[in-house]
Amino acid sequence: MSSSSPSRRAAQAVDALRHGWPLAIGQAPVLLPVETAPGPASSPLALVSAARAVTLKLANQREAADPHSPVLLRSGEPIDLVAARPIADPALDLAAPLKGPFLAEHLDWPEEAAAAMELARIAGILPAFLVAPEQAGEPVVVEVADVAAFLDAANLAIATRARLPVAAVEEAEIVVFRSPDDMREHVALVIGRQTSERVPLVRLHSECLTGDILGSLRCDCGPQLDAALAAMAAEAAAGGWGALLYLRQEGRGIGLVNKLRAYELQDQGFDTLEANRRLGLPAEARDFPVAARMLALLGVKEVRLMTNNPAKVTALEQAGVIVDERVPHQLPANPHNERYLATKRDAAGHLLR
Repeated sequence: MSSSSPSRRAAQAVDALRHGWPLAIGQAPVLLPVETAPGPASSPLALVSAARAVTLKLANQREAADPHSPVLLRSGEPIDLVAARPIADPALDLAAPLKGPFLAEHLDWPEEAAAAMELARIAGILPAFLVAPEQAGEPVVVEVADVAAFLDAANLAIATRARLPVAAVEEAEIVVFRSPDDMREHVALVIGRQTSERVPLVRLHSECLTGDILGSLRCDCGPQLDAALAAMAAEAAAGGWGALLYLRQEGRGIGLVNKLRAYELQDQGFDTLEANRRLGLPAEARDFPVAARMLALLGVKEVRLMTNNPAKVTALEQAGVIVDERVPHQLPANPHNERYLATKRDAAGHLLR
């Protein structure tokens, strides 16, 4: 075992997956990421999600309640990386409909398998691995507990801060947060003069490249961001203040590439939550304790939270933040995001009319 810290080992494992290098997690066999690995490796065994196992006709043998949970499957013949890709990626099902047959096998290392799936999510790759493959190469060593250490919000600290006039309001300050072993940098934009005499208006906004920057009509992220800044500017003009927490958690925590794969599945008829599940990824994987830690570092104990999502209120309260008020934050739908918003309302419990 490496002498490096648990958090650093997990960071090295995430980096390894992005490069296509194998992992050795605890007592599990060597695991090679299907999406990113190069070379001639092959194995008759693969690790996929329960949701993917259902699609591969293994539901009657090993169906799990959590679609993100791991399932070990065996093929009659060794699977190389070319053949493994359509097994892993549901976006390729229409182009490669014939796969298998496969047999689901008992998993003797469930905690290690679950850690592998979580590391794949953090890395933003498909949660699928060849198991004990030939010619895999030297693995990166990591332990199950290292994942929790990497995700521990207590690692977050303020890196720097500066005055930042923005279009919505000139009196604003940007504060940047980061953890030693995580490449992502979260940001808070404090609008108006911070004072303990007024409870701030706060918005947790998860990164959305397509909506925030490119103006995508498939979601409501861009308009929500603009409206939140405008509301905080009005709050500052009335003597209050606000804080927009910009969390680097693209695609509700599954990453940009997997979010775009989910878009492809949505174009095939699946809703936004079903698409995530078919990818073998959680429907909701955002890390709201990170937001609570950011607020604590800003000295904020109580907020008026701009959200339609009760889960955000619950998550902050569980992390010790007092939510004095939930401020609704609904914007008009457009023809491209009507189904998306209906799914958030009907399946995810968002308080939308």
